[in-house]
Amino acid sequence: MIFRRPFYASLIVAGLLSACATPQPEPTPVPPPPIPTPPEPPQAPPQQIPPPAPPAPPVALPPPPVPMAQLRSADWGGIPNWKQDNLLESWPAFLQTCAGLKSNASWQMVCNAAQNLNGPDEAGLRAFFEQNFQPYEVFNPDSTLEGTVTGYYEPLIKGDRVRTTKAPHPVYAAPDDLIVVDLSSVYPELKSLRLRGKLQGNKVVPYATRGEIESGNNGFKGKPIAWAEDPVDIFFLQIQGSGRIELPDGSHLRIGYADQNGHPYKSIGKLLVERRELKLEEASMQGIKAWAAANPDKLAELLQSNPSFVFFKELPNGLSGPLGALGVPLTAGRSIAIDPKYIPLGAPIFLSTTWPNSPQPLNRLMMAQDTGGAIRGAVRADFYWGFGPEAGEQAGKMKQKGRMWVFLPKGFVPPPVINAAK
Repeated sequence: MIFRRPFYASLIVAGLLSACATPQPEPTPVPPPPIPTPPEPPQAPPQQIPPPAPPAPPVALPPPPVPMAQLRSADWGGIPNWKQDNLLESWPAFLQTCAGLKSNASWQMVCNAAQNLNGPDEAGLRAFFEQNFQPYEVFNPDSTLEGTVTGYYEPLIKGDRVRTTKAPHPVYAAPDDLIVVDLSSVYPELKSLRLRGKLQGNKVVPYATRGEIESGNNGFKGKPIAWAEDPVDIFFLQIQGSGRIELPDGSHLRIGYADQNGHPYKSIGKLLVERRELKLEEASMQGIKAWAAANPDKLAELLQSNPSFVFFKELPNGLSGPLGALGVPLTAGRSIAIDPKYIPLGAPIFLSTTWPNSPQPLNRLMMAQDTGGAIRGAVRADFYWGFGPEAGEQAGKMKQKGRMWVFLPKGFVPPPVINAAK
């Protein structure tokens, strides 16, 4: 806070200084020598003052949606395999991005240009991106260029709409007492941060942890939307963020992310490695499921070591894919989850990595259409593989190194760096 001295205090000080001054006798005045009077300059004609110009209309230059502290301007020629990638495969995903960003002024111009392309071919799409976007290489706060690329998918699990002896494990909707506090209206730099809890008296306190939810403690009152046969399936369903439940009649119930309890995600695979119950190369989804089958007595404690808990909602079965954080269906092999603190949600991303458990290059244009509780960092991505067992096989074993380039519409000016706590 800046404190300013009141105006009346200045007058009082001036008065005191005047009152305390000792009067001195005035000296006898001495007449000064005469000063010649210079001739008056000729009078200039009266100046015509033009009327004030009307104010210029404000220029709306939308800022980028996130700080660009970890982005460095790049050249198209420096992006590996940019000329060889089949952009026709990524085009439907880009049009989905435009559908999700239709109310975002920053993207309207390029999305309008995309809509005006009539049956573009490979060369036309490459020209479109090069003419309308500026590529930026993403780097980490320590200036390194590589990060971790994992995979996720849309799983299919067995269950029912009602509780049965075969399907006794609840899949919960978001509870009525869960409060989500959005601070962005007061602190715009915290727009990617949400605080979750519940009211206790007149205070907001942390919401129940996974252990408290599963044991019914801490006053948790859940609203099941379905029931599953296997608790491990529910756990991995929460990690994936969406999935389908196969009902007894063979039909599918599609569900997607609704909310989360506000507690941080902790990796049970990492914990098993630290306990030396799994080797590092075994800490995949498949390896964890095998460990769970062999250690049923330890399973509940292991799952509850991750306090994060995800709630779901039912989705229409007619969607082409699960809904990501952008609110549009994900595209298998062309959508990724990113950390929105560093990467604008919806932006095209060129990802340079390798196939799961392989040195074979995997370089392609992706769309940043999703986020995830475990996806934290600048050079960090989660590759969406699609639906079903084959996609799950690829996703479960993917933990590769990779580099990323983000494409932003030309003319964007980087805003000030914002260091928002997550």
